[in-house]
Amino acid sequence: MILIDEDALICDLAETYKVYDYRSLPIKTVATLSCGLREDSRIFQKLTGRNCDINTMFIAGIYDNLNLLIWRQTKDGQKNQNRPDSVVAKLLGSKKENENIQTFESGKDFEEARRKILEEGGRK
Repeated sequence: MILIDEDALICDLAETYKVYDYRSLPIKTVATLSCGLREDSRIFQKLTGRNCDINTMFIAGIYDNLNLLIWRQTKDGQKNQNRPDSVVAKLLGSKKENENIQTFESGKDFEEARRKILEEGGRK
């Protein structure tokens, strides 16, 4: 934890345990206190790659789903156009959700696209 973000660990230890100089404590005590930090502490968020706590993620998920339900009732939603961006995806820093999704009008269209992919794969 110290190697990943010492400042975040110092802040968490000070906020949670009122430990302002962790170097003055035995290493085993610092390790115990560090492992006892909450899941939403700065250092755990850094370790897990999250930039918000689980409650914020739940609320963002609820917002996203409600937003989709409303969007589906619009003309854009019925045409599958202008889909609202996902707040959860933005919080996670992930790419656009549907970036690699491809749809087909019929099984015949699918088979044609599949054939082309297989032919291109054989050329490489």
